[in-house]
Amino acid sequence: MKAHDGMYIDGAWRPAAGRDVIEVINPADEQVVGRVPAGTAEDVDTAVRAARAALPGWAATPPVERAARLAALRDVLQARKDEIAETVTAELGSPLKFSQGVHAGVPIAVAGSYAELAATYAFEEKVGNSTVHHEPIGVVGAITPWNYPLHQIVAKVAPALAAGCTVVLKPAEDTPLVAQLFAEAVNEAGVPAGVFNLVTGRGPVAGQALAEHPGVDLVSFTGSTAVGRQIGAVAGAAIKKVALELGGKSANVILPSADLAKAVNVGVANVMSNSGQTCSAWTRMLVHRDQYDEAVELAAAAAAKYGERIGPVVNAKQQERVRGYIEKGVAEGARLVAGGPEAPREQGYFVSPTVFADVTPEMTIAQEEIFGPVLSILRYEDEEDALRIANGTVYGLAGAVWAGDEAEAVAFARRMDTGQVDINGGRFNPLAPFGGYKQSGVGRELGAHGLAEYLQTKSLQF
Repeated sequence: MKAHDGMYIDGAWRPAAGRDVIEVINPADEQVVGRVPAGTAEDVDTAVRAARAALPGWAATPPVERAARLAALRDVLQARKDEIAETVTAELGSPLKFSQGVHAGVPIAVAGSYAELAATYAFEEKVGNSTVHHEPIGVVGAITPWNYPLHQIVAKVAPALAAGCTVVLKPAEDTPLVAQLFAEAVNEAGVPAGVFNLVTGRGPVAGQALAEHPGVDLVSFTGSTAVGRQIGAVAGAAIKKVALELGGKSANVILPSADLAKAVNVGVANVMSNSGQTCSAWTRMLVHRDQYDEAVELAAAAAAKYGERIGPVVNAKQQERVRGYIEKGVAEGARLVAGGPEAPREQGYFVSPTVFADVTPEMTIAQEEIFGPVLSILRYEDEEDALRIANGTVYGLAGAVWAGDEAEAVAFARRMDTGQVDINGGRFNPLAPFGGYKQSGVGRELGAHGLAEYLQTKSLQF
């Protein structure tokens, strides 16, 4: 794969301050597919200074012109869709078809949504005898994960640019190649120099330097709750705004009136998607006791079909982590009905699609985020019991409810402590706000709510 040996700062590729590099490994075959510079605090400082210098001009740019640059960015990403998909497949191991449809397709749709929002958003409004102005918050430090590498970049950078902010991006070290491709697209789209800057590097060095930098006004981070807690503490010390999209342990609640076969099959597909590396995955399937055995049989059969269809997890460390959780599930008394801890292939960081039955709410696999293709099936006695189990974790990112009657599903969903709930398999909506309750995060991404995260409010009284 093509890789730049410098940082994209102030509209050009510039040499890194140090000589350290990060090797990018294809998790499907464990081969090196690229090398990128490991950025330092000096690189971050250079990028932040460029973003600060560009801020006044970009903030003053009329929203319709910012919208035009975002529309051009969308068009460039569309033109390079195949290259994006191939790049993500090489560095994440995702099957090419999934990379084309999701890893490339979704970010293009999100970029387009912000091109439209930038042109139509009410950046000024009248409230009684006041005029309320919504202004860019300033320089954004964006730190993104590896599981949906381009989507997470676009979900942060596009609304920030629409709001009039400037950005310094630090992508995950496992998937930096598509971030470099994105920087090329930004340049090709005619976004002014300094408005978007890219520093590749490791989290404890470049990521921490970005979060701590006094020239950064907002830190937007997606990743684990543990790291999000650290970033929140750093930002809090500086009274700096944060937007945190963190972990999840989402419940897929199947009520007795639901189409059981459909709910189970869609639920298994949801967990296996992206090799289980999705923070919003419905990793806990809750089934009424009278339908439990049938649901377990259906889930085991569905999971067996994914053995050759899903890709690897991102790296060796993640493979061992997921296999460790599977072993812990067995040790705590859960019953394996599909998959297991054994590696299914000699080469690559693969994990068998795994389904556990007889899982109880207090078990580790029912409480902690595994981030792999592992489903836990829990039984419940009645709706109140189902609600108690669904809400019984520290997380609250997503979830699902299935019922024969939509109103019944909605009534249950309204009582769930979570930020987004799919009703009877509802489709992804790039305009709907996404984000968590409890330890799943602070703030929202996507749509108008995502744009609002990058704005601050000023009122003028007359």
